[in-house]
Formats: sequence, structure tokens, C-alpha cells
Amino acid sequence: MTRGGGSPEAEQYFAERPHARPNRRELRFLYRGELLRVVVDSGVFASHGLDPGTALLIENLSLRPTDRVLDLGCGWGAVGVAAARSAPRGQVVLTDVNRRAARLAEENLARNGTSNASVRVGPSFEPVGDATFDVIAANPPYHAGRELVLRLLVETPAHLAPGGRLLLVGKGSHGIRFYQEWLATHWAADVRVLARGSGYRVLEASVASVRAPDGSGPSGLAEGVKNRRSLGRRPRGSGPATGPARTGRVRDQGTVNATG
Repeated sequence: MTRGGGSPEAEQYFAERPHARPNRRELRFLYRGELLRVVVDSGVFASHGLDPGTALLIENLSLRPTDRVLDLGCGWGAVGVAAARSAPRGQVVLTDVNRRAARLAEENLARNGTSNASVRVGPSFEPVGDATFDVIAANPPYHAGRELVLRLLVETPAHLAPGGRLLLVGKGSHGIRFYQEWLATHWAADVRVLARGSGYRVLEASVASVRAPDGSGPSGLAEGVKNRRSLGRRPRGSGPATGPARTGRVRDQGTVNATG
């Protein structure tokens, strides 16, 4: 969940060790009738509360009890905590390059009594090695650039189990429609819009197989990412696929206690 605007403060979200002075706050949010309590801090994304995009993603986080889930770029761990509660017999892995965010995520998992989740530190998919998951949930760092986001999307299929799903949230100013079309063009997959709200979309991409435009497969896609010009090219011959939106049950309860 490490993402934000283009301010110098936002750049700290991507730092391994952010320099912002700590300003811990205790928050709570309601997830499927259960009140979850978390701690947030400066130098991580959404340090003032649950952001609308992540809230929409959590509202549409439909999991089986045994699912293996990756919260890619977890921030303080909202998605990972919710996933661990929804998949009690599964396993959840939360990753972030930001060490302060990772420590918060670990604390928030413990605060909510989760024993089926772990946090790992590092960029992209490096912390999980060759592991595969049934669901990968991501609110990528869009302002860091299209090349970075597309590299994540190129690498995702190798980490999805057969029948696995990517859940991707973003808004119009992030270029979410571009990424929707890109997925429909470059993945041989069903790409749906699960939900819309506050200018955001939650996309679901189900991978059956993955192909490059030349049919060369995932390695061909990875090779294409090296060419920055190819990343900015709008996909042709494929409009965005849409599906019915679903309503969810997440409310940000706001700050209940603040500590210095």
C-alpha cells in the first residue's frame, strides 16, 4: 500500500527507512461486522486513516477460507489484516520496502489476533521468492511511474497459482483504465471491474495463461518492459471489460486515540 502523491513527504513511502518524525495514531475500522484496531504512523501511506481506494479494495476482498494471499506493498497492513480474518485457514503474506510500514503491519496483525499472516521486507516480489498465491491484492505506487507499475503486472502471473486472481485498485488520475486495457491485451485473462467508488475502480484479473502480443509468453512481456517507449503505448484492439459492481461493508471509524 505504499503510494501517494508527488510531494517530498510522499516519496518517503518508498524509502526503506523514512525520515519523517514518528507520529503514531490509533485507528479502527469495521470489516464485515468486526471492529479492527490498528496503529498508523507518519512516513507510510495513509498515515491519517484508511484511504478510499484501499477501503474499496477491502470491501471487495472475496476470499475462500483456505486462500493464500499476498498483500503487495502492504503499508500499515489494512488489506493483510482483513485478508487474514477472511481466510482463517489460509496463509497471508504482507510485503513492503518501507521498514516502518512493515513494523506497523506486524504490530497490527498482532493487535487483531492473527496467527496466519507474516510480514516480509523488500521491493516488488523479491521477499516471496518463487512462492505462488491464490490472490494478490495491490494498490500500486502509481506516482512512481508507469514503468514500475507495469513491471509489477508483468511479474504477477509467475506468482499466481492456477486459477489465481489479481485484485488491483486505482483511480482515473492513476491511469487505471490504461492498466485495465493493458491487462486485457497482455494477459489471456478475464478482466472485470468489481467495484467503483470515489473515482476508484477495483479490477479483478483471472489468469488462465499469459501471452505477449507476439505470443512469446511471460518472458516476452518482461523483455518488453525494458523498453520504456513500449510501456506508454495505449493497447489497441481491446476495450475495457466491465462487470457488475459489488457493495461492501468497510467504514473508516476515524481516530479514537492519538499518541505522540
